[in-house]
Order: sequence, then structure tokens, then C-alpha cells
Amino acid sequence: MATTLPESEVHEPKSPDDGAAPRGSDRETIRIPVTGMTCAACQAGIQRTLQKQPGVVDASVNLMMKSATVTFDPAAIAPTRLVEAIRETGYGAELASPDQSAFEEQEARDHAQQDEFNDFRRKAIVSAVVGIIAMIVSMPLMTVRDAGMHGIVIDPFMRWAMDSLAPALRGVAPWLYAIPPTVASYALLALTLGIMGWAGRHFYVRAWAAFRHHSADMNTLVAVGTSAAFLYSVVATVAPDFFLRRGVAPDVYYEAVVIIIALILTGNAFEARAKKQTSAALRSLVKLQPKTARVVRGDAEVDVPVETVASSDVVVVRPGERIPVDGEVTSGESAVDESMLTGESLPVKKATGDRVIGGTINRTGAFRYRATTLGSESMLAQIVKLMRDAQGSRAPIQRLADRISGIFVPVVLSLAIATFVVWFVAAGSAPGVRAFAAAVAVLIIACPCAMGLAVPTAVMVSTGKGAQLGVLIKGGEALQRAGDVQTVVLDKTGTVTEGRPTVTDVVLVPGGSGAMTEAELLRLVASVESSSEHPLADAIVRHAKDRGLALSHAESFDSVTGRGAVGVVDGVAMAVGNAALMADYAIKVLSLQNDAERLATEGKTPMYVAANGALVGLLAVADPIRESSRAAISQLRALGLEVVMLTGDNQRTADAIARQAGIERVVAEVLPEGKVAEIKRLQAEGKVVAMVGDGINDAPALAQADVGMAMGTGTDIAADAADVVLMRGDLRSAAQAIALSRRTMRTMKENLFWAFLYNVVGIPIAAGALYPAFGLLLSPILASAAMAFSSVSVVMNSLRLRRFRTT
Repeated sequence: MATTLPESEVHEPKSPDDGAAPRGSDRETIRIPVTGMTCAACQAGIQRTLQKQPGVVDASVNLMMKSATVTFDPAAIAPTRLVEAIRETGYGAELASPDQSAFEEQEARDHAQQDEFNDFRRKAIVSAVVGIIAMIVSMPLMTVRDAGMHGIVIDPFMRWAMDSLAPALRGVAPWLYAIPPTVASYALLALTLGIMGWAGRHFYVRAWAAFRHHSADMNTLVAVGTSAAFLYSVVATVAPDFFLRRGVAPDVYYEAVVIIIALILTGNAFEARAKKQTSAALRSLVKLQPKTARVVRGDAEVDVPVETVASSDVVVVRPGERIPVDGEVTSGESAVDESMLTGESLPVKKATGDRVIGGTINRTGAFRYRATTLGSESMLAQIVKLMRDAQGSRAPIQRLADRISGIFVPVVLSLAIATFVVWFVAAGSAPGVRAFAAAVAVLIIACPCAMGLAVPTAVMVSTGKGAQLGVLIKGGEALQRAGDVQTVVLDKTGTVTEGRPTVTDVVLVPGGSGAMTEAELLRLVASVESSSEHPLADAIVRHAKDRGLALSHAESFDSVTGRGAVGVVDGVAMAVGNAALMADYAIKVLSLQNDAERLATEGKTPMYVAANGALVGLLAVADPIRESSRAAISQLRALGLEVVMLTGDNQRTADAIARQAGIERVVAEVLPEGKVAEIKRLQAEGKVVAMVGDGINDAPALAQADVGMAMGTGTDIAADAADVVLMRGDLRSAAQAIALSRRTMRTMKENLFWAFLYNVVGIPIAAGALYPAFGLLLSPILASAAMAFSSVSVVMNSLRLRRFRTT
């Protein structure tokens, strides 16, 4: 049975010097939708502004999710002030509606992404058509001017293209060459102004907003580059004598401006479409939520909107239908397909008393169930919220890109000015035109977008893929740390084993228990253990009830951590536990010690039983290992990981279980604080440690580990303390999580490498580094195409993670 996930939050860093708020503090975390971001420089600027606000503990701005996640002290700063701080940087921001569910928020985001893609596509198509028209109209102008300079298209490839197309155009449309150059120039001016004012308007509006707030971003580079080309062309059109007096042909670059805008918008459209694909897993989860539910109203079954279902309503589900809300089966039996939530391929049998999850599919029989957790508290809603928060978080590797993005645009502007000066001074012919073309190319080719997308796209795709595998990763930091894991520490009960132990043996003290029979001993022990939450206690209680024994209330019950339990049942003082508990009460166990050792060697857990201060018997409980545990251990070892089993059970039982599972290193007979100490010891050796557990007693160790992984069949407290939740309750998911993390980190590094390399190589080429040796000078048109390709290539590389497979 899957656990109810805790209300998710942005995962806080575990390193003490990160300044993050500890869990349970008075600090709050909110997500603020942000509009107008287009590149890593935008993201870095907003993030710096938020981090400078008084009372802000941590701020993470995500370009992909278009949101800011802020951890702050509500006593020091209000959420509205955070919104104002973002707006003061020139970007839009609104507080999310408190009444908006995770489903509604994701649906709104999907619609916004689709609208953004449609807008970019429409503007790109129109701009491309106008650009082609402008190119055709410009050809006669280019052929009547300086034969050595065809506008700004001065690289050999483009010169060859223009020389080849011009004669063909003269033969097909000779009337174009009859148009007076002045008329053609003014027509081009009007077309270009229209495209700049409509399709490219957001470049200039956002660049101006950034300038007013003393910052710069990608829009600044595009706006400065295209505006410079446009203004140069306007002067050449309106006052051509200004150039002629200086011996320079009054060339116009209108077609270049339009084509640059068209190519950048085309790249934006491809990028928007690719980014939309990165959240496909999250969209598929949202679509699992049915719109209606069939509930019992009086004697009738009525279909009602799922939002109106109330707690304790009786819901009817037929074969093939999707279960609308979470609940508990009250009548009927069926097999339910939970693969979309847990990754488990086989349907799970459900009967009276079993829990069902909203969004899963009923495969065979019909049943009725009582609605329990609804709305934002439902399993599906919590998974959606956890994934959304995880995808909005930052991986530490992003910090390098953030630092570079913070100075990227000012550096590029400086390089463009330097490029202009060098060309103007050094060029032998037409220095002004060549200097102008090279400077514009530098501005256009520089792309901070790719750096901003390199890490977030990989995080989004990876967390989505993890969810499909039944692995919920709570953020980019947990994802990165999981890739560095060297040692995996496993809890025994419920992790390596099934977690549903059964009573296998009852041994009485030879000739010493008087009138106490096996049944009476079992009844007394079960009465004590009925007040305990330990899995072994549950096994004893179930066994007693299966035998039809009537249990009594235990008075003065006390659970002794790591030892057992004590209580008074029907006037009999009972103590049930290990040898250490017996020693605490000065009870000798010698008469049953050989039996206890034999049972422990068989992989069973022996528990001594004392009544009124005397040893009366021994119980043995066995918890079989999971069928998948041995394969999981092999997979972990294949990843080069050291595997350690940690348990509070006795050494002999732990060794027997370890042998069955294929684990070589075992640390047994440890209390919960001992588990924490063992993990600290491993960390002190310089190892990055992952802990996999499922119980309340595992929560401290999960929190201490570098990466905590909670089995989805365990407790809410364990899931809350963990960085990763394994929804299937299958240890193989731990191996999948680590393998996925390593693959994701490799993808992030590839993305950052290519994003940096693109700018490191592209900017010098645009500036003319190849011209002295090869005579190559990149045109702004080709520079804009290269810039568009760089962002798309990063997103497409991240999308390859959707094909991640495990053996």
C-alpha cells in the first residue's frame, strides 16, 4: 500500500553553510510566477535582487518554469514586497492564487506555453515571408552599389548566393530593376518598421525596461544589434549624401533586420515547443484526474463533478473506469492498475479495507469505497505539487552558469564596441561598413539563453522520467547529490525485507511456565504489542487474532527503543523483547539462549517473553526478503556502489538476511541514534552516503544521509525526511534513481559545455577572427541562425533523457 506523501516543499540544502532554514522553522517558501524572462541573464538578475531583500533566506529563479521560489522569514518581509522587488527589475510578477489547485495551476501553465508557442510561430512565419520579400526587393539595390560590398552579407557563401540569385531574378522579374532605388528603400523601411513594431516589439520593450533598471539581457543584444542596423539604414535612405561624401555606398540593411528577427523568433518557437515537451510527464499526471465521480446519494448512484465529492462519500467504480479520488474499499474486489503513479506494471489486488488512489484505473471487478483524502491532500495532487516544486528548484551546478550570466551581456556589449573599433581602424576598404557588420554579428550571435536552459531543462525531463518510473525526486539538489553517491545504506525491515513479518515459532521454558499455555502466552504478548507500532508487534497481533484469541488492554505500556515493550495485562507484568531488555529487568535467559541463537541463524528474530519477572517463553518472527532485493543489490553493485545493511535486529538474524540478499557488510543491533552515528562515520571517511528506509525510526538517518530515499510503502515521516520517494516500494528503484541521476548530471555537463563552447567559439568568429587567415566574416543573418540553434540544441539534448532505460 502506497504512502500518503507529505505536503511537498522546496527541498532545503543539507550542507550547514548554505544558509537554508531547517525543517520545522518559522520560515516560509512560496512560488511566484514571473513573466518576461528570456535568458539566463534575466534569471540571474531577478535572483540577485531577491537574495538582497531583507528576510530572504534563499531565492531560486527558474527560466523553464518561469517562476521564483523564495524561502523567507515572514516576520521580516511580506510576500507582496517580494513581488514588488521583481517588478522593480522590469519583469512581471503576481502571487499565485491560494485557491488554485496544483491541477489548475499546471493546466494554466500548459495553456500559457501553448499560447507562447503559437505566438512565436505566427510571428516567425510572417517575419520570414516579409524577410523573403525584403530580400528580393533589396537585390536590385545590392547590384547597383559597390560590387565589393553586397550590403552586410559579406561572407563568401552569402556573396556567392547573391551573385547566383541576382541574374535569375533579373530574368524572372525584370520590373524589380526598374523600381527607383529611393522608392525601394522607403518601401523596405516601412516593411521593416512594421515587423520591428509587431513581431519584434517584445525585444525592444524588454530591452528598454532592462535599461531603465540598470540591467541587460538577451533582449538588449537583439535590440541593440537590429536597432543599429535599422538606424544605419534609415540614415542611408533619408540622407544618402552623408555616406556618399565620405566615399561609402549608402547601403541599407532592412532585409537583414527582418530576417534576423524571423530567425530568432523561429528559434524561440522551436525552443518553446521543446520546452513544452520537457513537462510532458507532469501534464500526463494532471490528465489522470477524472472530471466526474459516481457517488451514492440515498438509493441512487449519481455522477457529480469530482470537486464536489466530500469526505466519507461512497464512490462506485466499474471495470475500466478511472478511480476519481483517494479512499478505502468498503465492498467488492478488483485489480487496480497503479502503473502511472508507482511504475508497477502488474495490477494490484484490492479488497475491503485496502486503500485506492485517485487517478489509477480499475481493471476487473466493480467495488465501492469511502472517499478519504480529497483535493490538494490527495496522493495525485501531492505528487503533482512535489514534481512542480522539484522542477522549479535549482541544481548546484547551475551556480556556475548564473555567475557567468550575471556579467555576460555587459561583456558582450564591450566586445562589440571593441570589434567595431578594431575593424574601423584596421580594415583596408569600407572600414565603417565592415566594422558595423562585425559588431552587429557579435551582438546577435552571443546567446545567454543556452546557459540558462542547460540545467533546468535536464532537471525537468529527469524528474518527469523519474515519476514515470515511480521515483519522485524532490529537486535539482537531490538529483545532483544522488549522482555522487558512493555508499548505499539499507534498512532491513520493510526495505530489504517485505516489512510484513509473521510469527513462525513459540517456545515455552522447559517445565517452568506452570499453567501458562502457548495460547495464553501468545494472548498476553499480543495484548502488550497491540499498543506498539513496530512491524514485529503487528505480526504478533495479527497471528493472535488469526488464532481467535481475545486480547486485553495493556496498562502502563512502554515501548523501549531498540529493546522491546513492557506492560501490565490482566494483572500480569509482561516484558517482551531482546536479551538487553531482559538484562534491564535482571531476567536470566540462559534456558532459551540456544533456541534463540538457532532461530536467529535461520534468519528469524527471537523475542524473549517474561511474566512477573520470570522468563516464560520465546517467540520468533520472520520477515522474508523481497523477491527483488537480490537483483537490486546486484544493480547497486554494478553501479560501483558499496552496499551496507543497517538494522536494530540481532547480529545472527541480520547476517542470515544479508546472506540471502547478497549483502556483505552488516551493522546490527543499533538504535535509531546508532544509525545516525554510523552514517556520520561513513561520511567522515569522505563517502557520499544514501540511506534507504521506510519507518519512523529511519527518519533521523534519512535526514542525516547525503541522500535520503524513503520506500513508498513506509510512513509519512520517513517520506518527509527523504530527498527521494520510491513509490513502488521496490529496492530496484533506488538503483534506478542513482542511475538516472548520473545520466542527468552527464547531460547537464554536456549542455553547459556546448553552451559555453558555442559562445567562446562563436563570438570570436563573428568578430572576424577567421578573416585574416581565411577571408571569412560571418554575417549577422547567419549569426542569428546560429544563436537560435544553440538554445534549441540544448533543449533537444535534455529531451534525450526521456529515452532513459534501466536494465
